[in-house]
Amino acid sequence: MTDVERVGVVGCGLMGSGIAEVCARAGRDVVVVETTRTAAAAGLERIIRSLGRAAASGRLTAAERDAAVGRIAVTTDPARLADRDLVVEAVAEDERAKLEVFDLLDRVVERRDAVLATNTSSIPVIRLAASISRPEQVVGLHFFNPVPVLPLVELVPSLLTGEETVRRAHAFASEVLGKEVVRAQDRAGFVVNALLVPYLLAAVRMAECGTASAEDIDRGMTLGCAHPLGPLALADLIGLDTVQAIARSMYAEYREPLYAPPPLLARMVDAGRLGRKTGRGFHTYGSRGGGAMREDGGGVAAAAAGPTRPGSGRRDGEQPT
Repeated sequence: MTDVERVGVVGCGLMGSGIAEVCARAGRDVVVVETTRTAAAAGLERIIRSLGRAAASGRLTAAERDAAVGRIAVTTDPARLADRDLVVEAVAEDERAKLEVFDLLDRVVERRDAVLATNTSSIPVIRLAASISRPEQVVGLHFFNPVPVLPLVELVPSLLTGEETVRRAHAFASEVLGKEVVRAQDRAGFVVNALLVPYLLAAVRMAECGTASAEDIDRGMTLGCAHPLGPLALADLIGLDTVQAIARSMYAEYREPLYAPPPLLARMVDAGRLGRKTGRGFHTYGSRGGGAMREDGGGVAAAAAGPTRPGSGRRDGEQPT
């Protein structure tokens, strides 16, 4: 059983909005905090669209959709997090930004045993936990994009996380949200990204040295290995800036060449070609992805997300049909 009834989410980008949605669909009262009114409005609109698609496809009834919307408040006031039982940080994959969020939560959240979770995909949880006065309450809960669709959550305790915090976080993810939970050690990349990111970077290097075109690299993996998405299309979906941030974090920890971001990846990020969310990455997409200003694509869309091809028109973060 779980005692988590009131959930907070910091950040209403791609991941934060998905986390807020699944919590509301599970009957929890949800407060989401964003930095600006524009970002808050965009985040709420993303949640409403996603719930609308679920209702249209028959996964929710209209009454369930309306009830879920009614459980979500999106605000710019962090004081609204004061009464939360669990708060999930879902801001950009940047250590400084995450440290600022945890400093805020340490001051604002009143319940001293509240679970303070991070959705980081690569930053060691201990760095965030050790920065506040209650490190035993901090744990990694790494969701995957799109959160309403993909069933996996990585549970990542740090050396300082209390066993009761681990138990409560596991119970919430599995019993309340219905997710499949795998427990990972607090090592950069955890389980999925430690395997996935070197694969993505290898594909970037292959394109960089001219072994094959981006289209043929992706066709090779979709047609030859039955992957629903090729590696470069998947990198575009995640966001090339996020892929670079994850790779840098993993390389800083392991110093293994396979984790080092290739020069081509850095050049594309510098040029603003970030993938689907900007309309152009390794492939070109029909329209720029919309959404909140603080997006964390770090919960990567594992290839199980569905048989989407480059140019299919599905926008960043939309659920596969």
